[in-house]
Amino acid sequence: MKIIFSLIILVVLSCDSADNNNNTTPIPAENMYFPPIGSSSWETKSIADLEWNQNAVQPLLDYLELKNTKSCIILVNGRIVLENYFNGHEVNTPWYWASAGKTLTATMTGIAEQQGFLNTNNKVSDYLNTGWTTAPLNKENLILCKHLLTMTSGLDDALGDDVSPANLKYKADSGSRWAYHNVYVKLQDIVATATNQTWGNYFNSQLRDKIGMTGTWLTSGEDLSVYWSNTRSMARFGLLMLNKGKWNSTTIVNKNYCTTATNISQNINLGYGYLWWLNGKTSYHLPQSQLEFPGSIIPTAPNDMFMALGKNDQKIYIVPSKKMVIVRMGDAADDVNLALSDFDEVLWEKISALYQ
Repeated sequence: MKIIFSLIILVVLSCDSADNNNNTTPIPAENMYFPPIGSSSWETKSIADLEWNQNAVQPLLDYLELKNTKSCIILVNGRIVLENYFNGHEVNTPWYWASAGKTLTATMTGIAEQQGFLNTNNKVSDYLNTGWTTAPLNKENLILCKHLLTMTSGLDDALGDDVSPANLKYKADSGSRWAYHNVYVKLQDIVATATNQTWGNYFNSQLRDKIGMTGTWLTSGEDLSVYWSNTRSMARFGLLMLNKGKWNSTTIVNKNYCTTATNISQNINLGYGYLWWLNGKTSYHLPQSQLEFPGSIIPTAPNDMFMALGKNDQKIYIVPSKKMVIVRMGDAADDVNLALSDFDEVLWEKISALYQ
């Protein structure tokens, strides 16, 4: 999928600059909280209780509003610390996740695997039959489900979002080239075929309803599946991933899979897991580029952060060392040069001012 989202591109970054962002602020010792299913109640934690800097709150909110934000939530240990809505957006207003929803697809793939329906080390053609691409058969048979999770299918990413066989052409052997490509959506077909259920029904029963999310998958354009939900649903998913796939005492997706999904998945783009972006690595690639950039994706953010990132700055930031989940939904933060925008970097300067 040709998606451009707001990431600062710095030609020269150093590991030292990223390392400066992991301060030693104590982590709250209280237990992780999970909001109840089917209820609008959600425990809160005040800035004062956390001994954070109250003077840093308004500059953060002002910046979010200036940058076309519709909603923002900050959780610590699952409790809401800040929840703000802007520009007519409300708590129950749905908004699209864009490519941040790729992480939902990765999670559902893990759930289907742990339930024995599929194996991510198997060929895609084991589930979709041969001919799902126009690559030579011997090349198509190299493409594993895992290659779709890691954006290393080797299919030509320059041909647009259409994932019909005629538009899925061979570019390189799978595993040898990283390219941000809409072909990941074939994982939804794999899950549906393997489970003998519709993608939507399986998603709702195995993930959405189990953690109290709302929302639905809508199709916009050919074979492009986009999730819409309110902001709290996005935060619930972030909380699940912060807790490594466990919702309260219930395992939704196993811990080992979550750990693998949110760590380096291949040796080409070190800033990418299983459809998750990874901060704090020594280098990274960006969509629609074969260039490698040195340093951390967001040098002002914690090094252990992993992220769901989508078009027009839809974001879930998850920071295990701070037990934090941060959600931002809205319109694009900047009107032009989105790939060169400093939105993430400045936003994290203002977020970190809360607790430093």
